[in-house]
Amino acid sequence: MVFLGGSRFAEAAEKAGVRFVALPAEADFDDRDLDARFPGRSELPAGPERIAFDVRHVFTDPIPAQYRALEQLLAEFPAEAVIADAFFQGALALALSRPREERPAVVGIGVAPPVFQSVDTAPFGPGLAPLPGEAGRARNRALNEEMNRRGEPLQRYAEEVFAGLGVKLPEGPRGNAMVTVPDEYLQLTVPGFEYPRSDAPASFRMIGALPSVVGNEHLLPAWWRELDGSRPVVVVTQGTLANADLGDLVAPTVTALADRDVLVIAATARRDGPEALTALLGELPGNVRAAGYVPFDLLLPHADVLVSNGGYGGVHTALRYGVPLVVAGASEDKPEVAARVQWSGAGLDLRTGRPEPADVARAVDEVLADARFRERARALAAELAEHRPFDTIAELVESFGR
Repeated sequence: MVFLGGSRFAEAAEKAGVRFVALPAEADFDDRDLDARFPGRSELPAGPERIAFDVRHVFTDPIPAQYRALEQLLAEFPAEAVIADAFFQGALALALSRPREERPAVVGIGVAPPVFQSVDTAPFGPGLAPLPGEAGRARNRALNEEMNRRGEPLQRYAEEVFAGLGVKLPEGPRGNAMVTVPDEYLQLTVPGFEYPRSDAPASFRMIGALPSVVGNEHLLPAWWRELDGSRPVVVVTQGTLANADLGDLVAPTVTALADRDVLVIAATARRDGPEALTALLGELPGNVRAAGYVPFDLLLPHADVLVSNGGYGGVHTALRYGVPLVVAGASEDKPEVAARVQWSGAGLDLRTGRPEPADVARAVDEVLADARFRERARALAAELAEHRPFDTIAELVESFGR
C-alpha cells in the first residue's frame, strides 16, 4: 500500500506502516492553511466568491500535477485500486484516461456532502433542504440551470485543464463527474443524514462515517473531572479549518451562555486558542473552559449539545455519540452540512456563519429543552453504528483482485 498526498501526512502514513510519496510541489500544500498558500483568498467573503476561488485554484489547478504523480507512481507500483478523496481530481483524470481494463479501479470517497445535481435536490452550495413533489422538482430544475449558467466559466476552465491531459470531461457539470466517473463512489454518511436522490448512479453508496482517533488519557486537561453530569455540557468549536477568527462562533457562544447553568467547553483547535479567546473577550465567564486540542471521541460522550460551524467530520462525530447540534457555518461545504443537521431532525441551522449571541442562546435552549433533537441524534448514532466503513472499503478492494 502506498499513500500519495501532501507532505503534512508523511508522519501519519509512517505511523500507519504505509509507504508515503509526496505530491509534486505545485500540488503539495497544507489544507489547514489555504490562505497562506493562495494569496487573495482571505480577502474574499465566505460564500460563492470564495467557493469559486477554491474550485479554480485549490481543486482545479493542481490536477495536472496530481495526475502525473499518479501515473508515475503506478508505473512502478501497479496497484489494483486507487482510493481518492473526491476532491483529489487527478484520480478523476486517471479514470477518464483509458478503459477500466487498462487501469486500476478508481474509488471516490465523499468527504463532504455530495455535489452531483439531482432532480430531487437543490444544487450544492446555498444549503437548501429538499422540497417534496413537483413544486420541489421545478425549484430544483430552475436552481440547477441557474447554477450551471453561473458556473460556466469555471466549467470551461476545468474542461481546458482536463483537455491538456488528453482527457475529456463528460457532458454536464464537473460536480456530476466527480460522482459518476469513478468506478465506485463511497459517501461517508448514512441515509438518515443525506437527501434521497432517485437519480443517484448505481456506483453511489453510503458507507457510514470514519471513526476518529481516540486521544490518550494523559492529554486530558485538568478540568476534565468537571464532566460529572452535574450540569449540562455545551461544546463549541469552529473546527480546524475556519477557526482563524474565534469571533465567528466560539466567542458569541461563550457570551450567549455566560449566565446559563451549563458548562461550556470552548474547543478552539488552536494551540493559542485559549489565549486568543481570552484576549477577544477580555476575560472568560466562570462557566467556560477553553482548550486548544481536545479529543472529541472522549469529550462528546459527555456533551449535551455541540455548537459547530458544520465541519462534515465533526458533525458526524457528534452524531456517532448521539449528540444534537446547533450549527452556524458559511464557508466551504458548511451551509450544506448545517442544512442536513436541521433536515435530519438532529439539530438547528442558524443559517449564518457569525450568529448573534441571542440567537445562539435561543437555539441551545431549544435543543436542550426538546427531547426530539436528542432522540433523532441517537437514532442516527444507531444507524452509523450499523456500518463498518473500513471493512466495506477493504472488501471492495479485495474484490478488484479476484
